Amino acid sequence: MDAKSTKPESDGRPLFVLVPYEEYLTTVAHEKATIPHEVVERHILDGVSLVRAWREYQGLSQQETAERIGVSQSAYSQMEKPDAHLRRATLQKIAEALNVLPEQLDI
Repeated sequence: MDAKSTKPESDGRPLFVLVPYEEYLTTVAHEKATIPHEVVERHILDGVSLVRAWREYQGLSQQETAERIGVSQSAYSQMEKPDAHLRRATLQKIAEALNVLPEQLDI
């Protein structure tokens, strides 16, 4: 605590800021795209693609996900391969289907 202030500070800067929740959501909440430990573990340790790891994490089948992006299940299964090189537009469609950010599918 600063002797001149009753507010806790660190290096002369306030430690906390109070803003309306909606403002917080539009500014800070989406700055960093996080990936759950289970998804990372499946990707790194088991060698599956992030697309597959996210789908499995969300409990979706390949068929359900394929329908959400408007392709066949067999076409979608090719997209899940670890060596698949997906276009940015395809990653965007998959991200929307999985309700994640495209950045969360491409590390």
